[in-house]
Amino acid sequence: MIKVLIVDDSATVRRILSESLAKEADIRVVAAAPDPYIARELIALHQPDVMTLDIEMPRMDGLSFLAKVMTHRPMPVVVISSLTQKGSDEAIRALDLGAVEILTKPGSAYSVSELGPILGRTIRAAHAARHRLRQPRVETLATPPTKAQHLGRTTSKILAIGASTGGTDAISFVLARLSGDTPGTVIVQHMPPLFTTTFAKRLNDISPMRVAEAAGGEELLTGLAYVAPGGHHLVVRRSGAKYLLELRQGPQVHFQKPAVDVTFHSVAAAAGANAVGVILTGMGADGAAGLKAMRDAGAHTIGQDEMTSVVYGMPKVAFDQGAVAEQVGLDQVAPRIIRAMEKIRVE
Repeated sequence: MIKVLIVDDSATVRRILSESLAKEADIRVVAAAPDPYIARELIALHQPDVMTLDIEMPRMDGLSFLAKVMTHRPMPVVVISSLTQKGSDEAIRALDLGAVEILTKPGSAYSVSELGPILGRTIRAAHAARHRLRQPRVETLATPPTKAQHLGRTTSKILAIGASTGGTDAISFVLARLSGDTPGTVIVQHMPPLFTTTFAKRLNDISPMRVAEAAGGEELLTGLAYVAPGGHHLVVRRSGAKYLLELRQGPQVHFQKPAVDVTFHSVAAAAGANAVGVILTGMGADGAAGLKAMRDAGAHTIGQDEMTSVVYGMPKVAFDQGAVAEQVGLDQVAPRIIRAMEKIRVE
């Protein structure tokens, strides 16, 4: 049984979260607190496995409390944030401080009726990450990158990366170690709308490539990377010698939108052997079928190993299904991408 502590200054939100989780057989809400001071006492009393945390609270803000929790009593934390630009900025900062997942408050990205299954899966993913909390956080490069001069070259190769829980750190780590002339890149990280905008800006700050959130209609060019926006699927299609991006609606895939599988399948169809696919840490099975399609089409595929994954879910399913050509630690992902790209001979 996963014991959960809810921390939110809104009585309504506390009630909705508690009622939603009450429907999950393997999850029990042991307490709810309106502010960090009461939460501190409840942590000592109930020893929760996972905590949900609002960021904007009186007396002490959520980020300050999170920093104290991760220093003195580390546990998996799911941030419950408002769907605003400020909320997304603070939520990304919370991930830097040690939170493992982000959700938006009910009524913003999803309805109250949709909350239960989403929240339940997120709590389980956070709980699965508990054994990684005491490991050092992934550090990006200390020196700000020098952006390569963008020459507007049409890319002949594609790099496709997908991740979920723990993926913000993992993707940051990889992109910081790729060169500014890396082939056109597409990135899918499970995140709500607005949060992907902030994440793309963060990646642009640490990567030699230029990184932006996809808007649809862009041409993939060498040295450019695009993040799939929350609430849309990202598709790559070929038009002559060009690779173009499209945003699509439609139902969730593996409970996700954007879904890694949707993007990977499109890359398999558009680029075939002229692509490299990478699946990183995350819970669930999203990306496995798409990565298998990429490998079957001749692409080289890479999966993150269990030792360095925050949650060895998505990479494991992909590996078990034969979608992964080589499985490596996170520190080897970027070098293997570079080597694989060098071996591609575009006809």
